[in-house]
Amino acid sequence: MDYTVLLLAIPFLMFLLLGLVGQKLGPKMAGILGTAGLSVVTVLAYYVAYSYFLNKGLTLNGVLESAVNGDGSWKALTSFNFTWLDLSNANRPDLRIEIGMLFDPISVMMLVVITTVSLMVHIYSIGYMHGEEGFERYYSILSLFSFAMLGLVVATNIFQMYIFWELVGVSSFLLIGFYYKKPSAVKAAKKAFIVTRFADMFFLVGILILSYYTKTFSFEQINGDHAALVHTTMGGLTFMGCSVTAIALTLIFLGGAGKSAMFPFQIWLPDAMEGPTPSSALIHAATMVVAGVYLVARLFPVYFFEATSVLTFIAYVGAFTSLFAALIACTQTDIKRVLAFSTISQIAYMMVALGVSGYASAHEAGLGFTASMWHLFTHAMFKALLFMCAGAIIHAVHSNEMDDMGNMRKYLPITHWTFLIACFAIAGIPPFSGFFSKDEILTAAFESNMIIYVCQAFVAGLTAFYMFRLYFRIFWYNEPTFHHTPHEAPKSMTIPLIVLAAFTCVGGFIPFSEFITAESIGYEIEMNTTIATISVVVALIGIAIATFMYKKQNEWPDKVTAIFKNFYVWAYHRFYIDEVYLFITNKIIFGIICTFIAWFDRHIIDGFMNLLAWTTNLVSDETKEVQSGSVQQYAWVFIMGVVTIVALALYL
Repeated sequence: MDYTVLLLAIPFLMFLLLGLVGQKLGPKMAGILGTAGLSVVTVLAYYVAYSYFLNKGLTLNGVLESAVNGDGSWKALTSFNFTWLDLSNANRPDLRIEIGMLFDPISVMMLVVITTVSLMVHIYSIGYMHGEEGFERYYSILSLFSFAMLGLVVATNIFQMYIFWELVGVSSFLLIGFYYKKPSAVKAAKKAFIVTRFADMFFLVGILILSYYTKTFSFEQINGDHAALVHTTMGGLTFMGCSVTAIALTLIFLGGAGKSAMFPFQIWLPDAMEGPTPSSALIHAATMVVAGVYLVARLFPVYFFEATSVLTFIAYVGAFTSLFAALIACTQTDIKRVLAFSTISQIAYMMVALGVSGYASAHEAGLGFTASMWHLFTHAMFKALLFMCAGAIIHAVHSNEMDDMGNMRKYLPITHWTFLIACFAIAGIPPFSGFFSKDEILTAAFESNMIIYVCQAFVAGLTAFYMFRLYFRIFWYNEPTFHHTPHEAPKSMTIPLIVLAAFTCVGGFIPFSEFITAESIGYEIEMNTTIATISVVVALIGIAIATFMYKKQNEWPDKVTAIFKNFYVWAYHRFYIDEVYLFITNKIIFGIICTFIAWFDRHIIDGFMNLLAWTTNLVSDETKEVQSGSVQQYAWVFIMGVVTIVALALYL
C-alpha cells in the first residue's frame, strides 16, 4: 500500500473509532487517540512536502517519481487513483469519476497548512474542551473535518473535490452546532449549511457544464497545456450572448464564494462563532473558508486563458468584500466576531490576488497567484493563533465581550505576547509573515488595477486599526471588575500558541515563489520598496489611531461614534444584510411564493394521498367478509373457481 493513503485513512479511521466507541474509551483516551492520529498525519504531510519540494521526488506505489519536469517546472504526481464510477459511453468514452490523490505544489502546501493547524487545534482542545459534554463526539468530528479537507485538496478531479467539498460542509454543520442544546447554535449551524448549500448548487451546475463539453472531470486534462482542452471543446460557444466557459467558471466561483463567505454569501460566517472556539480556528484558518480560494487556484489556468473577464469579476467581488467586512469589524464588540469579519476580509484579499494575477514567463509571472497562496499559508497560522488566543481569553474571563476585559496582559502574559505577534502579522508590519504576503498582493493589485489597489491599501489600514483596537481593548484600556482573578491557560493551550507564533515570525522568510507559482516554475520575488513603504506607513497610521483611542480609557471612541453615528449603527448591524435576507425569506418566499405551494401541498397532494387511503379502506371493508372462516364457503368458492376456469379453457 502507498503510504500517502494514510493521509486520508488515519483521520477517517479516527472518526469511526471515536464516533462508535469514544464514550467507552472516555474523554482522556479520546483526546489522546485523536491527537496521536493527527500527529502521525502531520508527520506524513511534512515528509511529503520535504520529499516533493526539497528532494524533488516522491516514492509512490513503490517507485521514486521525480517532482520536476525537464524544463524545471514542478510536476503533478498521482497516487492511489482508481475508477469509482464509469459513466463512459459511445459519445463520451473517457467520462468516469475517479478517486485518487494529486500531489502538486499547491496541494502539498495545503497538506502542511491543514495538518499543522488541525494538530494545534487537537492539542489546544484537550485543555479548552476539558469537562465538556460530548468531548468524544467533538474529537470524532475534528477527525472527520480533517479527513474531508485533506481529501478536498488532494482530489485528482473536480467531482471528487465536490464530494469532499460537501463533506466539509457537513463537518462544519456538526462543529458549529456542537452545542445543540443552545437554540442559537442550532440556528447558526442551519444557517451555515443552507447558505453554503445554496452556493454549492451553482458549483454543481458549473461542474456539469464544464464536464459535459470537455468530457472529463480530471484536473490534469482540464488544466493541461494552458487549458487547451477547454479551448478546443468550449471556445466560441455562447448562450444568450455570453461565453459558455465564462458561465461555467462563474458558477464554479459562486460555489467557492459561498464556502469562502464572499459577498453576498458572507452572512453565515459570523454566526459560525457559536461553535467551540478551537473549531472556529480550524474553520476560519485552514479548512472551510479557504476552500473557495483553493478552488479558483486549482482551476486558475482555465480562468486565465479562457475567462479573464471572470477573473476581473472575482477581483472586484473580493475588493468589495474585503472593504465591507473590514468596516464591520471596526464596530464589533464580541472579540470572536471581530476575528470572523477579519477572516472574511483576509480571504477576500486572497481572491483579489487571484483576480489580478498575471500569468506569463516574465520575472513577475503570476505574482498575484503566488501572493494569494502565500497569504493563504501565512494567514492560516496567524489567524489560527488569534482564535486560540481569543479562546484563552474567553477561558479566563468567561465572556466574549470587550467590555468585560482590560489590562489582561497582567494575567495572561503568554497569550498577550502571542496575540500581539499575530496582530503585527495581520497588520502587515515587518518582519512578521503577513507583511510579506500582503505586500505582494498589493504589488500585484498596483500593477493590474489602480482602483483595486487603493481599495486594498485602505483596507490594510482598517485592518491594522481594528486589530489593534481589539488588542488594546483586551490587554490595556481599563481594568474591569472581575468575578475571579483571571489566569493563564494550561500548557495544552499555551504550547500551540507558541508554536503558531513561531510560524508567524518565520513564515515570511520562506522562499515561497520558488515553490508556488502560476506556471509551476520557480522565480525570485523582488520587493517593491515603494509599495512596501506605503503599506507599512498605512498600517502604522491605523495602529497609531487605535493606540490613541484605545490604549487608555477616554472619551474619543464615543466622540468618533457620535460623528459617524448613522454609519456606525449601519456597520454595527452589518449593514442590515441579514435583515434583508430574512425579509426576502420570510415575507416574500414563505409569505407569498410558498403560500400557494403550501395550499397545493395540503389540499391537492395530501388530498390525493388521503383519497387513496380512503379507497383502500373502503375496498377492504367490502372484501373482508370473504375471509369468513366457513369451510363450506371456501369449498364452494374453490369449486366454482375451478368450474369457471375449465369453462373458459374449453371455450377459448
